[in-house]
Amino acid sequence: MTDREVRAVVPLSAPPDAEVPAPGSKSVTNRALLCAALATGTSTLTGALFADDTAAMVGALRDLGVAVDTDESAARMVVHGVGAAIGAGAGAGAPAVTVDARQSGTTSRFVLPAAALTVTPVVVDGSAQLRARPFGPLLDALVELGASVRPLDRPGYLPVEVAGPLTAREVTIPGHLSSQFLSGLMLAAPLLPDGLTVRVATPLVSVPYVRMTGRVMAAFGAAADVTETLVSVPAGAYTASEYPVEPDASAASYLFAAAALTGGRITVPGFGADPLQGDVAFVDLLAKMGAQVERGADAITVRGTGTLHGIDVDMADISDTAQTLAAVAVYADSPTRVRGIGFIRGKETDRIAAVVTELRRAGLDATEDEDGFTIHPGRPRPTTFETYDDHRMAMSLALLGLRSPGVAIADPGCVAKTFPTYFEVLDSLR
Repeated sequence: MTDREVRAVVPLSAPPDAEVPAPGSKSVTNRALLCAALATGTSTLTGALFADDTAAMVGALRDLGVAVDTDESAARMVVHGVGAAIGAGAGAGAPAVTVDARQSGTTSRFVLPAAALTVTPVVVDGSAQLRARPFGPLLDALVELGASVRPLDRPGYLPVEVAGPLTAREVTIPGHLSSQFLSGLMLAAPLLPDGLTVRVATPLVSVPYVRMTGRVMAAFGAAADVTETLVSVPAGAYTASEYPVEPDASAASYLFAAAALTGGRITVPGFGADPLQGDVAFVDLLAKMGAQVERGADAITVRGTGTLHGIDVDMADISDTAQTLAAVAVYADSPTRVRGIGFIRGKETDRIAAVVTELRRAGLDATEDEDGFTIHPGRPRPTTFETYDDHRMAMSLALLGLRSPGVAIADPGCVAKTFPTYFEVLDSLR
């Protein structure tokens, strides 16, 4: 049996005082990549994220016949868009193209509708972890829109073969499982003959991510009218663009949390007055807990005050930062209750059960609730945390080691999914 890698996190000897850049946004990079691929002409993305999830999208686009040139040292991607011909290949009757989405939910759920724009069959597959995540509502929507959908294993899961064209103009999907289903349909919608109207049948989770999709589409010349119950996208076309990717707000949450729980000061540059990402609102929760927050014209600064208070909060719109908040809550002076995130049980792992299990491993009082968790303050005992091959488990639990001795992270390499240099960045705080 091969020994697993374990990485110790050593407590900081003094509170940090630093400006720390965050990597480019995964969510924005993958949306912009697909918009650029569906445009006709050459687009350039600057500040793009280079990580496993974006490599999965680049690989998928190349499999679908889109040339993508990358320069990691310059954080630049150049996409030679093919418009509605994406994945067209040799046409009907040609062998299926196979796309490997790896572990990337955004890649798989965004590419499926785009792949169904043409008659050439496309097989979308991924890792065992991605194969365990649900796709049923999106696949049902594609059938309703006219696509051929053939499961290659379990119905409603990857791998699946899809072929177009998409011909209908209206579809209804549930909103409570994943906003990625809606975003995927939106991204393909401008290239449908009559555009697309999507009715959302149940309360939509992660609403800011859907609004982000609309704003990235707009930057590439496509319109989308977005509400929480109805999304309307007229037929049209994408325009090749020069597109700057803003820093990743979910990644920045770990840096802001580090300042709050250590009593330090950390500034993350690159966030303007009107950021695309809803996860920027994580700093507002830190302010409610007692940290000081400054939003500048092009940066956000969080300063820990030495005092943190427990809060009761609905994080349905910023669920990717729920585990980060759990780490901060350990050092509060009263319990913290996080609600509205029941759907994150279907992410890379059951993130509610996993975070509670791991905090308990460290001797802390944490409980699962149906739609979230409750964290009671405490002093973590020396622990090697399991990470469940989930990048957000590794990054959030590592924060405890900045303040408490004896913390180690098993399989730390999983952070490569979205933040490959994460542990080096933590070390730079010293």
